[in-house]
Amino acid sequence: MLHGIVVVDFSQYLPGPFASWRLAQLGAEVIKIEPPSGDRLRPFAEGRLFAAYNAGKKSAALDLKTDEGREQAQRLAARADVVIESFRPGVMARLGLGYDDVRRDNEGIIYCSISGFGQQSGRSLLGSHDLNYMALSGLLAQLADERGRPVHPKVTLADFIGGMAAAERIVAALFARERTGKGDYLDVSLVDGLTAMMAGHFAIAHGGGSKNGLAELAGEVVCYQLYETKDGRYISLAALEPHFWRQFCEAVGRPEWIEAQWASAEPGEEVYEGLAALFREKTFSEWSAFAETVDACLAPVLETDEAKQLFADDRLRHLVRLQPDGVWTAAHGPDGQWGSGTAPQVNEHAYLLKGEE
Repeated sequence: MLHGIVVVDFSQYLPGPFASWRLAQLGAEVIKIEPPSGDRLRPFAEGRLFAAYNAGKKSAALDLKTDEGREQAQRLAARADVVIESFRPGVMARLGLGYDDVRRDNEGIIYCSISGFGQQSGRSLLGSHDLNYMALSGLLAQLADERGRPVHPKVTLADFIGGMAAAERIVAALFARERTGKGDYLDVSLVDGLTAMMAGHFAIAHGGGSKNGLAELAGEVVCYQLYETKDGRYISLAALEPHFWRQFCEAVGRPEWIEAQWASAEPGEEVYEGLAALFREKTFSEWSAFAETVDACLAPVLETDEAKQLFADDRLRHLVRLQPDGVWTAAHGPDGQWGSGTAPQVNEHAYLLKGEE
């Protein structure tokens, strides 16, 4: 889809590289600009995290603190279709690599700046990380335990959602350029996507409703709930539609529950207690097998290794490919551009700095 599009990516860590990884899987040529010491993400998890989100890219090492490094970066940006950067606001301009600088030599450039709070907000220059963005957006408060205490996420949602938002806007800007011939500047903040996700919650609360969104989706009813199994694992039940709930109740031999679909999921509530006891009668494996035979929106809560194996199977989308040297995951479904599945070494493609293809 994006064959022939050249992306020069100055970003490090996760949000920007996740965005350019998604573009690479759509066929774009992504040139990753790293400091001579490499992206600061490289050392984590013995390099596996870096490899996961930088596969299929090229690497060129530049010291942007030197005149030579900046000149080489300018030459690369001059022939690019897209530039991605995630420095603090103002840094690229001070280096002579800001949007106005690049646009002078490349009027059609799509220039995407990714930051925590945008380029000109009241918090633009404050340092923050994923947990902070989730906290401020209101999203973290939605991930709470029974006592209302926020649960620490094990996935950096702001980074990934922000990266997806950046890739989305870049693709839209490329489409617009095809129509108008004009490039664009994209100011993407990591709170943008999180705030958009909270739009429904904001609207409900503003109208005097719950701060937790729809009760039907917030763990307050028996038909949309997590239940513990005999061996301490969990199964998700999401039978919102009446026919799914009916099929579930009939399959477990409890037709008397059909009329209680929206009963409260509270201790002491008869149907909820009955469901909790029912799920504790069988093991995780038994319920997982049951979920494959009954069309009732029932699914096991898988651990990382289990999910990896599931999606490496040809029977279900085949989104993961297991290789001797790592794992290659599809960003856009099985129809995406899988590429080689390998991440570049630092400065592996130094020839690009000489203008060679």
